[in-house]
Amino acid sequence: MKPVPHATSLRRAPVQRRSAERLTRILDACADLLDEVGYDALSTRAVAQRASVPIGSVYRFFGNKRQMADALAQRNLERYSERVTQRLRQAGEDGGWRTAMDAVLDEYLTMKRTAPGFSLVDFGNQIPVGARHSEPNHRVADRLTELLSGYLDREPDEDLRRVFLVAVETADTLVHLAFRVAPEGDERIIGEAREMLRAYLSRALD
Repeated sequence: MKPVPHATSLRRAPVQRRSAERLTRILDACADLLDEVGYDALSTRAVAQRASVPIGSVYRFFGNKRQMADALAQRNLERYSERVTQRLRQAGEDGGWRTAMDAVLDEYLTMKRTAPGFSLVDFGNQIPVGARHSEPNHRVADRLTELLSGYLDREPDEDLRRVFLVAVETADTLVHLAFRVAPEGDERIIGEAREMLRAYLSRALD
């Protein structure tokens, strides 16, 4: 079982393995219930019942369901970062920014289609968990700068971060459009998004 990152929304970070495992069960139950009932109908009591933990265990970590959903968003970002890192490790060091871009976009699409709760929470961009076009995309851009600067042999400076922030904002808008048009994401819109990203990044990274 992978450890849960110490989300900033946690009231108390798990110390013992048993506590960390309980937190993982709580977030897993939250993700499943988000898909089943949506955010509005989500409750801490339902999460506790699904996770088979006392309600007090939920309140030990979270004051309310919004904090719980935010912790899930942060866990999603950690898992996404791991997936991108693994994809680039398999690709080797000579793929360049095009390989990196495909990894970043493809792994996001895979999680959006398969990860429980991701379609409602992703990295915190979805209302009511977070405000779109604000902090969550900055968080993603920061993480991509950290992950990809070495792979691209670039300094992780403000110029590179700005490039990734523009790319993340663009991809976020177009991918959400693709999933509004079709449940699994309209492939034509995704294709257009990929071409736009390639055109922008070729100017910025070549």
